[in-house]
Amino acid sequence: MLDIKRFVVNPFQENCYVVSDATGEAVVIDCGAYYPEERNALTDYIRQKKLAPRHLLATHAHIDHNFGNDTMLAAFGLKPEVCVADAQLMATLAEQAEALCGIRLGYDLPAPSRLLTDGDTISFGQHALQVVATPGHSPGSVFFTCAEEGVAFSGDTLFCGSIGRTDFWQGSYGDIVSSLARIKELLPADTAILPGHGPQTTMARELSSNPYMR
Repeated sequence: MLDIKRFVVNPFQENCYVVSDATGEAVVIDCGAYYPEERNALTDYIRQKKLAPRHLLATHAHIDHNFGNDTMLAAFGLKPEVCVADAQLMATLAEQAEALCGIRLGYDLPAPSRLLTDGDTISFGQHALQVVATPGHSPGSVFFTCAEEGVAFSGDTLFCGSIGRTDFWQGSYGDIVSSLARIKELLPADTAILPGHGPQTTMARELSSNPYMR
């Protein structure tokens, strides 16, 4: 069984997840922790639970999902893993921070240690996450899914009642519509959806009430 801890971080109220199992191994998904207290809360939780983080995963390469990647490198030796289609975007995080947020980082963010592709497997402990390409919000947006546990981390592709914006660099409304159609076919209705912003939902709820999923 997976233990999923959510941290709501940074000025954009982004959801960062620490996902672990009974072995104590873990993955960190979308480390957007920006303020010192957010970074400390995240690392304190991991240490207090005696977890061993094995992967730092990014659902996509926007700055609000990656502010804290340097902390994961310093504390646990982890560099981000992101879809290859977002590799170019990942190289612009500092520029994104200034252009989109008016923030000068003042620190370096690590380059990815692994470029992911559709169908890749992320293994930790007794579990594995599958990479599902869902372009649209960004070229390399992905879901991380665990069919065994019935959960999917949707990043900014699918929210409770809505979907991610497509007016950012290389965003595409046509692509996100195609991605949502794929997800509808792939994920059972009882799948829990853990998005990059906002509350948890389910595929059943989104299929019945999200206008973009009809």
